[in-house]
Amino acid sequence: MMPLLYLASQSPRRRQLLDQIGVAHELLLPGDDEDAEALEAVRAGESPDDYVQRVTLAKLQAALERRARRQWPAGAVLCADTTVALDGDILGKPQDADDALAMLRRLSGREHRVLTAVALGTPDGRTSAALSVSTVRFEQVPLDRLQAYVASGEPMGKAGSYAIQSQAAAWISHISGSYSGIMGLPLHETARLLNGAGWAL
Repeated sequence: MMPLLYLASQSPRRRQLLDQIGVAHELLLPGDDEDAEALEAVRAGESPDDYVQRVTLAKLQAALERRARRQWPAGAVLCADTTVALDGDILGKPQDADDALAMLRRLSGREHRVLTAVALGTPDGRTSAALSVSTVRFEQVPLDRLQAYVASGEPMGKAGSYAIQSQAAAWISHISGSYSGIMGLPLHETARLLNGAGWAL
């Protein structure tokens, strides 16, 4: 029997990816008293690589404290965070439709990096983490297609203002790295962390 795992993420894609590799889990989501978005604030001068790893570990610490505070059964806690990097800039979740369109216009015709960090905290106090780095190349996309995509609402809540499993996939001419990592949870790295904590994957 595999250990108990809590997934501290509101992303349905991460749930689907864990299900894909047969990992049962329960959600451990922030309460109304927590400002989860504040953990994602960018610090001045912070590189995308440093940012995504720091945010993931901060999310993990908050989730471990949440589990203890709620007095839920002991179990491992899994967290992840994804960001898009272009020209050294961090392209996170868009603030509004204008912000989403501006990001997509920057990505059009360019290659960018997608960074997803994942961290696991076990009941005995151990923490392990990994970073997945992929590259994605967009073709040149006409402005009216970008505007229609933004109008669909799909970019909201997505790092870089797009999801690779959405209609934006039609614009991606090449990827190098981890498809699941670009979706939001790199399964190879996640499986390695879980293997080290007692899962048989």
